[in-house]
Amino acid sequence: MELLTGEYRNTLDEKGRIPFPAKLRFELTGENLIITQAVDHCLWLFPAEEWKNFSEKLMEAASPFSGKSRLVVRHLIAPAQSVDFDKSGRLSIPPSLREYASLSKECIFLGINKYIELWDAAAYKAYLDENEPVFREAAEELRSIYL
Repeated sequence: MELLTGEYRNTLDEKGRIPFPAKLRFELTGENLIITQAVDHCLWLFPAEEWKNFSEKLMEAASPFSGKSRLVVRHLIAPAQSVDFDKSGRLSIPPSLREYASLSKECIFLGINKYIELWDAAAYKAYLDENEPVFREAAEELRSIYL
């Protein structure tokens, strides 16, 4: 798998199906993705092998005796579902995950190197607008990585 990058807009239909960006699909090796809740009320989509690596690392770091660990596992691992591409290259987003991410008609896919985020377009714009000052501060702190 190559790096997953780019921002792509697509429309979710009334049945919860969304066309998957061809440029991202080209980088994938399998016919399905693992989809789960993310941290910022969007969805994370992982290629199966990357999900295996991610979930194993998360489970190794988590303890069933830690309340915080249980919360993270319940938020990220428990709702994860495998979704397959249909003949038209669409994904059917499960209703519980559509609800979690407040997906309406207009959505945005973001390639984030090893995984993909799926956002409601209006929610993503609001997130960016709200976090612009934090982004600027964080970017300033990273100035040493590019000398």
